[in-house]
Amino acid sequence: MDRDDQLRALMIVSASLLIVNHVIKRRRHRRWWRTELYSQRAGAKLMADMRLTGQFQNFLRMSPTTFEDLLRLVGPRIFRNRTQLRAPISIQDRLAITLRFLASGDSYTSLQYTFRVSKQAISGIITEVCSAIIEELKDYIKLPTTEETWLNISKQFEEKWNFPHCLGALDGKHVVLEAPIKSGTEFYNYKNFFSIVLFALVDADYNFLFVDVGCQGRISDGGIFKDTKLCEMIEDRTINLPSPDSLPRRHIPIPYFFVGDSAFALSENLMKPYAGAHPKGTSKRVFNYRLSRARRTVENAFGIISSVFRVLRKPMLLQPDKAELVVMAIVLLHNYLRRHSRNTYMNDTEDEVTNEDTRRQNNEDMRSLLPMRNIPRRSPAHLNALRDELSDYFMKEGKVHWQDRCS
Repeated sequence: MDRDDQLRALMIVSASLLIVNHVIKRRRHRRWWRTELYSQRAGAKLMADMRLTGQFQNFLRMSPTTFEDLLRLVGPRIFRNRTQLRAPISIQDRLAITLRFLASGDSYTSLQYTFRVSKQAISGIITEVCSAIIEELKDYIKLPTTEETWLNISKQFEEKWNFPHCLGALDGKHVVLEAPIKSGTEFYNYKNFFSIVLFALVDADYNFLFVDVGCQGRISDGGIFKDTKLCEMIEDRTINLPSPDSLPRRHIPIPYFFVGDSAFALSENLMKPYAGAHPKGTSKRVFNYRLSRARRTVENAFGIISSVFRVLRKPMLLQPDKAELVVMAIVLLHNYLRRHSRNTYMNDTEDEVTNEDTRRQNNEDMRSLLPMRNIPRRSPAHLNALRDELSDYFMKEGKVHWQDRCS
């Protein structure tokens, strides 16, 4: 083969390579174009279908109007925080994907087929949107700082739940996780599963006043409470609680307090039930009933969020830091929806969770959001005297006609 033939052969090979490379690039570009168009249409069509069929409320746990209001509120922050994906996904679809995950607890695979978005993209979207919700709605959980505000909360507890001097109900729940990577026994609790703890203070109207999320599941309610900012403020007396005052038609000054279950230690500002079983009609049994009735607000609040946001009913296949974001976003959305969409938000849940038998059955069915461990503690005599004063009041001046029947 002479030199001219070699040059012609080289030119033919070069031209062939250029043509193949051009075809590959065109195919890749075409696949990019189809993926972007399909992903943008899938979410928009789904949202439109939900509106037409009236399933929007059930699908995202809020009305279309509330969704648009929330989108206007957190949308700019989602835009600033959004991750760069191969196929751009609208802010509306990102919020919808996250709300659907919180509402249903569906796996990433299920969400992938619903919204036509990859599982890797969904993982990043849920984290960024939950972070945006927390940053934008953080003021919806605010601990009172004035004595007047605390007195208003106490008045609500007395009027709605017949328990005077109560400033809120405390409790904690296990949020179950699949075994976190390289965590050892850090999140392994006494019930032999992995969890983080949602610890909360709730007012008389099921609103969260204080929340602490992320503590390792191996710690009890009382231990978690001692490590919270709330306990520190109570001990330092920087929370501006009202001064002790006597009960109506009584003379012994009683401090204002929070109510909790047997997992907590009795103190001047934390009231708990008497230990053990007591005969029907006795003052201790009546006191325990009246206290549990007031403390039910925090149990009902947990029941509401687990009924609405069903991701809390299943073990989360998330690392603890991401699970913490998800739980905190749910609590903030709860307070947001109670303020802006109370009628539609509560119609499907309040009757259910306030029914004792239904709530007990739902708790048995749940595999997440489980009760904390109770640890017996001996209370000082002067604190027992304060509790005795309350129990005597409930048998005399503060008696309600139905307490003997219900206790």
